[in-house]
Amino acid sequence: MFNMAVFKKIVAVAALAGILAGLLLTAVQRVQVVPLILQAEVYEQAAEAANASRDATVSAHEHHAEAWAPADGWERTLFTTGANIIVGLSFALLLAAAIAVFRKKTDWRIGLLWGAAAYAVFFVAPSLGLPPEVPGTEAAQLSDRQVWWLMTTAFTATGLALLVFARHWAAKIGGALLLGVPHLIGAPQPQVHSSLAPEELAHSFVIASAIANAVFWLALGGLLGFFYKKIG
Repeated sequence: MFNMAVFKKIVAVAALAGILAGLLLTAVQRVQVVPLILQAEVYEQAAEAANASRDATVSAHEHHAEAWAPADGWERTLFTTGANIIVGLSFALLLAAAIAVFRKKTDWRIGLLWGAAAYAVFFVAPSLGLPPEVPGTEAAQLSDRQVWWLMTTAFTATGLALLVFARHWAAKIGGALLLGVPHLIGAPQPQVHSSLAPEELAHSFVIASAIANAVFWLALGGLLGFFYKKIG
């Protein structure tokens, strides 16, 4: 039966936690992730300039056909902040709904556990096959990567839910097996692995992205638990 009071509580909690977590993610990215992206873009732009100088037949139309991107500085920060808040709100709604379904009472400590589980589902598991990549890295087809990402998050979420909430041992074993299915199938990979950025920069980007996402998910979970308990 639909409960309007619970629905309003989920929306209110998700709005508060999502906005704050999105702003926090922007701050962490600004310090750790963005500088690495800017460094990688220098290598990418240098390679593009070199290719253009070798190919004098490139038309002006091809240059103008490039996708629009916000300018560096306040414009890029503004768009990044907006995108992070939207992501925070979306995942906050999903996580708040899960908390409402599986655990009626919670606090910030329980919220941290939910955030850690979401971090494992939405970042750690997919990153085992598709680690974060700096600009200028060769990658498989976007549609193939999206399908594998969705499959991995679905299998990981279901597997963890069975491990934690299922009572029968057979269901728990099934949950553990589900965790490994996407990785047995394997993530889509490009025919040739290559990156314009140095290997050290790419490695630092993976670590920085992992830290930023950990901060985001733990903050989102903790804030959800805190506000969920405070808002009656």
